[in-house]
Amino acid sequence: MELMEGLLTRRSVRKYQDKPISKEILEKIITAGQYAPSAHNTRPWEFLVIEDRETLKHFRVMQRSALFAENAAAVILVCGREDIAYGREKEGWSYIDIDCAAATENILLAAHALGLGACWCGATPMTGPMAALKEYFKLPENVKPFSIVVLGWPDETPKQPERAMPERIHWGKW
Repeated sequence: MELMEGLLTRRSVRKYQDKPISKEILEKIITAGQYAPSAHNTRPWEFLVIEDRETLKHFRVMQRSALFAENAAAVILVCGREDIAYGREKEGWSYIDIDCAAATENILLAAHALGLGACWCGATPMTGPMAALKEYFKLPENVKPFSIVVLGWPDETPKQPERAMPERIHWGKW
């Protein structure tokens, strides 16, 4: 798939075939996530791959918007390492969320390019889902759950709405 075609045709898929994803494909998808840009090249992300059916069912409890994960082949939990993310602690900011968002988008695009369906379900900044994920998966203190990427072989083709909004493009001044 050509890059622009992939960018313009990627959709959030929430219905999947009952078919596993090979470890090789999952590794390719995660590699794409690892090639995302990050502030000062800190690459603060960690990836937790979940394929266990009972654990996939439990996502409906941890994050209600991920209830369809129970029918997926896998979930990739994208997490950020707060101890290595670029930022200024004394000023109270970090690029961790931006870095993890870039990795998540790369994962979504790689999944689409490989024929998979995927959907980004949020964790950060919702305190309830973040706490539930952190506790359930026993994430280390310095690791922040950022996004839940639900994956599977698509069993639907969501309609592609028009996304172009030329009225939101400004040239040189507002």
